[in-house]
Amino acid sequence: MRKSIAIGAAAMLAAATSMPALAQSKADAELDQASQIMQQLTGPQSTAGIPDAVLKAAKCVAVIPKMIKGGFVVGAQHGDGVAICRRSDGRWSPPAPFQLSGASFGAQIGGEEQGYVMMVMDDHGMQALQSGHFKVGAGVDAAAGPVGREASGSAGWKASILSYSSAKGAYIGATLQGAELNQDHGKTKALYGSEVPFTSILAGEVQMPPQGPAQAFVETVNHAVQQASQ
Repeated sequence: MRKSIAIGAAAMLAAATSMPALAQSKADAELDQASQIMQQLTGPQSTAGIPDAVLKAAKCVAVIPKMIKGGFVVGAQHGDGVAICRRSDGRWSPPAPFQLSGASFGAQIGGEEQGYVMMVMDDHGMQALQSGHFKVGAGVDAAAGPVGREASGSAGWKASILSYSSAKGAYIGATLQGAELNQDHGKTKALYGSEVPFTSILAGEVQMPPQGPAQAFVETVNHAVQQASQ
């Protein structure tokens, strides 16, 4: 009996200690993928990517490396992502993990897995994002972003959020209307060691995680913005 209890306790301890490591690994992988998405949509070879004007004006950048969709016309979507915002001194905040889920509308057939980027263009959109909980398109205007590195960020759009897909084709300018964003508390603890408010992270009130995927993601976004400003 005692042996069984000891074995059970050891198993529970092993599971408890492995969970934070697993969450950390997932958070790091997500940040790596987010960096790749940004490089694909902002690199010099990406002539059909995010316009330089949008990159220069964006107040926040939120990346969902894998948005899984299913169904025809009306389906479901879910993805995990990371967001950063410009601080008052012009530098970028540490990354804040989130989840995005809800209904999706558009020409979708079968299950699809795409990467998305949301460019937050004004204070209203930034405040909504920093709250850690809001629905895209509900009180926060959102639209498929203009495409092409030389395109104007204001070409017919007055939206707080401009969305893009990493795929080439119909989804390059994409909408995520109706999707609900919520802070990912598990990955937040994995990155920062404790529960940290979404607002505090995006306001730059917490320390950047040490050298690694988090730092690399911020540097990738910053490099894209600097290149766009030249």
